[in-house]
Amino acid sequence: MAKRSPVTPAIRVLRSHGIAFESATYPYVEKGGTRASSAALGVSEHHVIKTLVFETSEREPVIILMHGDCSVSAKAFGRALGVRSVDPMRPEKAQKTTGYSV
Repeated sequence: MAKRSPVTPAIRVLRSHGIAFESATYPYVEKGGTRASSAALGVSEHHVIKTLVFETSEREPVIILMHGDCSVSAKAFGRALGVRSVDPMRPEKAQKTTGYSV
C-alpha cells in the first residue's frame, strides 16, 4: 500500500478552487530547512518557497513567503507593516494558528 501524502490547509484551498498543482514529498530533516528540502527535491534552494510566521507587537499573526536562500529582517519587516515590531511566532502558537507542523 502506497503511503498517502499529507493534506495541508494550502492543498485544501487549491482543491476547493480547482487549481492544478503537483505535490512533492521528501523525508523530514530536523533543522534541515530549505537546504535539506531543496536537496531532496533536486532543485535550487532559491526555488523553494519558505513560509515564516511572525507576530506583531499587537499580537496579530503575519505570514511572509520568501525564497529559501533569502532571509528577512524583522526590524525592516515591522517598518514595512507600519507596526512597532514583529517577532517570530512561538512554534506551538504558529502550529495552532496555521495548522502546519513547525
